[in-house]
Amino acid sequence: MAIDILIAEDEPSIIEALDFVLKRAGWSVNTVTEGDEILDAVRRQSPRVLLLDVMLPKRSGFEVLKQIRADKVTASLPVLVLTAKGQQQDRRIAEELGADAFITKPYSNADVVSTVRTLLNGSTKT
Repeated sequence: MAIDILIAEDEPSIIEALDFVLKRAGWSVNTVTEGDEILDAVRRQSPRVLLLDVMLPKRSGFEVLKQIRADKVTASLPVLVLTAKGQQQDRRIAEELGADAFITKPYSNADVVSTVRTLLNGSTKT
């Protein structure tokens, strides 16, 4: 079952907001809430883009991103990293691990939609 966007986030209010905004933009969306569920969900659902929170239970977003990039089946999946930290170090780590885009929480809905649209259209490293 292919979907447009897989959201990996553990905060219910953020999941609800992202789900609403992305569905309103016309995309199919699914969610996972724990880091150790993401790789399996990516393989099963074949999302076109992954929105990946850094701070997740059971496995960090950075660990997941490293695994995604190391697996030839998932290596080309566009990944948008979301983080509440917003520290320059997080951005640097995300970029080193192969994130295609990075948005700091709190974010504007328009920025998320615009970045996802860019990733879906094949542009990376925003």
